Amino acid sequence: MKKLFLALLLLVGITTWAQGKRERRPEGDRLTKEEKVDLQVKRMTKDLDLNEKQAKEVRTLVTKEVEKREAKRAEMTEEKKAKREAMKAEMKEAQAAHSAEMKKILTPEQYAKWEKLREERKDKLKERMAEKRGKGKPTPEE
Repeated sequence: MKKLFLALLLLVGITTWAQGKRERRPEGDRLTKEEKVDLQVKRMTKDLDLNEKQAKEVRTLVTKEVEKREAKRAEMTEEKKAKREAMKAEMKEAQAAHSAEMKKILTPEQYAKWEKLREERKDKLKERMAEKRGKGKPTPEE
């Protein structure tokens, strides 16, 4: 009985501790630039025993660093978006070329059937992706 109680207590403690860690992280993302600077300067003032002049100089330095990080983050986001758009365009070109080649090979009836099958596969893939993301595809009745 003691072992069961101890195991249960340990399990609850670990679960609580793990959930507590997860909750802290998003708060840092919600802070404004000024709040991030204030938080960092307060920590440094407390930890390093800074005087007012030092704190003011540290504040200007930290402000510059935060602005640099924010600019770099925005730049990286734009780069990712540009790469994604380029990849989409490249894939569309490849698909168009593939369709053109298939059209040359297949008869008009076969090509139409192939197109229909391809669309059905594409729809099924979209459904599976939506299910993975937790967004079940609405039924036609809805």
